[in-house]
Amino acid sequence: MNDPEKIPADEKEELAALVESYRAGSALQGLREAELRQRFAETEALLTAQQQTLSWKITFPLRAVRHISRGYLPSGHKISDVRAKIQDVYRKDGARGVLHKITPHLQRSAQSFLGRGGRNAAPKAETISQVADRILLPVKQDVLQGFRPSFLIIAELSLRQCAKYRVWQKKEELEALGWHVAVFDWRKNQEILSALQSCTNVIFYRVPAFEAVLSLFAEVKRLNLPSWWDVDDLIFSEEHYKNNKNLDHLTQHERQVVMNGVSLYRNCMMACDQAIASTRVLAQLMREAGVERVSVIENALDRQTLDIADQLRAERETLKQSRHKEEVRIVYGSGTKTHDADFRVAAAGIVGAMQVDPRLTLHIMGDLTLPPECDAVKDRIFRHTGRDYIAYMRFLFDADITIAPLDSSVFNDCKSNIKFLEAAVLEVPAVCSPSDTFAQVVRHGQNGFLASTPAEWSAFLLALAGDAALRGQIGQAARQYALEHYHPVNVVKDQVVPVFGYPPVQARTDLSVMAVNIYFDPRSFGGATFIAEQMVKHLRVRDITVSVFTSCPDLAGREGGVVRYQAAGSPVMSVPVPDDFEKIVGLDNPHATEAFRYWLQTMKPDIVHFHAIQRLGVGLTRACVEEGVPYVITLHDSWWLCDRQFMVTEKGQFCFQEKIDLQVCQNCEIEASHLQSRAALMRSALDSAALLLTPGETHRQLFLANGIAADKVVVNPNGFTWPEQPRTPRKKGTALRFGYVGGAEDLKGYTLIRQAFEQLNMSDWVLYVVDNKLSLGIQSVYAETWKVKGQVVTVPSYTQTTMDAFYDSIDVLLFPSQCKESYGLSVREALARDVWVVTTTPGGQAEAITEGENGNMIPIGAGPEALAAVVRELLNTSERFDDYTNPFKDDLVTFEQQAHQLEALLRQVVMGIRRQ
Repeated sequence: MNDPEKIPADEKEELAALVESYRAGSALQGLREAELRQRFAETEALLTAQQQTLSWKITFPLRAVRHISRGYLPSGHKISDVRAKIQDVYRKDGARGVLHKITPHLQRSAQSFLGRGGRNAAPKAETISQVADRILLPVKQDVLQGFRPSFLIIAELSLRQCAKYRVWQKKEELEALGWHVAVFDWRKNQEILSALQSCTNVIFYRVPAFEAVLSLFAEVKRLNLPSWWDVDDLIFSEEHYKNNKNLDHLTQHERQVVMNGVSLYRNCMMACDQAIASTRVLAQLMREAGVERVSVIENALDRQTLDIADQLRAERETLKQSRHKEEVRIVYGSGTKTHDADFRVAAAGIVGAMQVDPRLTLHIMGDLTLPPECDAVKDRIFRHTGRDYIAYMRFLFDADITIAPLDSSVFNDCKSNIKFLEAAVLEVPAVCSPSDTFAQVVRHGQNGFLASTPAEWSAFLLALAGDAALRGQIGQAARQYALEHYHPVNVVKDQVVPVFGYPPVQARTDLSVMAVNIYFDPRSFGGATFIAEQMVKHLRVRDITVSVFTSCPDLAGREGGVVRYQAAGSPVMSVPVPDDFEKIVGLDNPHATEAFRYWLQTMKPDIVHFHAIQRLGVGLTRACVEEGVPYVITLHDSWWLCDRQFMVTEKGQFCFQEKIDLQVCQNCEIEASHLQSRAALMRSALDSAALLLTPGETHRQLFLANGIAADKVVVNPNGFTWPEQPRTPRKKGTALRFGYVGGAEDLKGYTLIRQAFEQLNMSDWVLYVVDNKLSLGIQSVYAETWKVKGQVVTVPSYTQTTMDAFYDSIDVLLFPSQCKESYGLSVREALARDVWVVTTTPGGQAEAITEGENGNMIPIGAGPEALAAVVRELLNTSERFDDYTNPFKDDLVTFEQQAHQLEALLRQVVMGIRRQ
């Protein structure tokens, strides 16, 4: 049953529950994986520290002897395996080649022994540092226009009552306007760093500027996020705070701790763009402290408080049946012992009233040191331990009268009137001190009483105690006032909207695309990455909104957290995926899946375009299904079918399977136990895709042979960049110039090329071999060990800016890949620049070659003799290249053409879904 409308309600619920179960399980696995990675990092750090100790270095010879006696080197490699490898290198390269091979290993061992790095030191660390510098550049604020409008509230959550009114209430108010809101305790530094990457606004509630918090501010500034500092107490002004009489009842140590925090709170407040206060006096003091923009959002009623009040009022008679009919109960919620000075303001008046009216009792919840005068009525004073909010409200509802005494001070003028509101919503009349906030809301004698002296406290308490009708009248008036002025709807309209406004409409064009690839600028590694980057750039030029999801190194100080940056003009979200990530975990990476799901929710793309996602995992496709976002996959290689990604055996040879037989694969990976599950996982992801794209027809046929419907797989040829300047004419009579760009990889044909050229008896040639690891500070190609008559020159990888110069320096590109490439980008780059190409067939690398017209082809798996024969023929007819032009280069697909077709395909999918 495919029609969602025809699925029975109970089945829909089961499916929804199943999806939620998958999601929760994935989240738990992600947390577990992150925990294990953290433990591994800590263990590795301890081992590194241990290995740098003197005792470890002194005992190194003993450990080495022990390893050797067991047939292993200290590195853990079998001596027999290393001996065989050295003999093989010696046969090919002689003693000089052996020296080249073992020198880097000896250097790393020496560095490890001396405590100067080890296997991960120098080049790799420097490269990660350089990548981090580019990733962590400031980003533009206008990018936020395309984000889901959201707030991240970073808060002090341990003060539950404060958190209720300043954090959870604000979350409720903002969500009522349509904002998305997330809340984190300010101590969760690493989690907050990740959460910052997807939000558009930040509120710091009652947060001190400790060093870890300053790192959060640095990230807020880098991401260009608007920030607010929110508080409901005068905790940022030492001048006023030290005059708070409640401090007198703290120990010297407690007072010192409180005062030390004042400057930290002030520094945090001043680091924000704006501030929010709970009262007008507090707001004025913020301005006097130097904050230019301060707004007031008062503590108010919220949905929880209103629901509790309604439930209690509905149970009124039942709740009060157990009460002694003659008792008139005064309730005071102290909270903490810092309220001792406040209570003393009313103590004498309360005691006086209780002495006049023996029905009066006083019930105190929380810590409070009673002054001596209370001893006179101590048998009618009852102490209650602190309770949760619901129990507190039930306790308050059982009152006939409540009190809110405050010592007269600037500090208390900054406090909110929440005690009045909590009582008012329960229709409990209140007697309050005339602090600024109480004076604003209490209409004396109408909805409450304001008492300044002991006599007034006694008089108003006795008046309420002696007249039940008055208590009811005052309580009802108080509730009416509270609902009119502090109901959530009214507070949102009158106070929250003027400060934060309604969430803006998410800025976007008529098509929004999210591109996903394991690497992305500044880690531009591999052909799939280059294509992904080019498509992002060209789609953006076509006025399409594009965002990116990718991986990044595990950056220092972030412990596995995601990082947002900007590249190719688009916002990029990156999740740490270590280079040595376990392959099986990388098939379905829960950490990456959760990060991706949140990025989906943030950007809300119309469609997702997956490129190479190995190590990010196919869980990303499942997240798309759960979020209702269609996706297409460009099948850059055979990773979706082959555990080795390029259908190459353990011996480095192409396996030549068409219809994948897992029994053959099992013979290739004898110890692998996951191949069946892997195949099912991949097939599910392919089946759920709206469309599958391949760079060439050969690659398309591979997926058709494995059961994918023909109408679901479309060829979207990869593009290339035209040369920026005409090719320099070749000088007649000079040596023929060959080029090879695959690095020291047998899969790309490195050994085949070497063996072929070592068979040549001709010397009028030059071969430029690209060592693609030179950019990492590592040499992998040693040209001087080749036994040839011509010249072999090692060069670094070319870039977009040096590409023309490289192809200008060669006449023939050698591309003898030992597998069926899905495309072969460098083949097209060469053909576009009038460079002859020698390649293997079949495969996408050969699809643009016409034998004898713009290149030559040899079968995959053919020995060096076949390649040597082609090279000899080219050397014998080298004059053909003096004025050679590729006659078919106009048939090549450019990046502009690729992007044009891709846009059409993406729109076709999106429009088809919109019409459903």
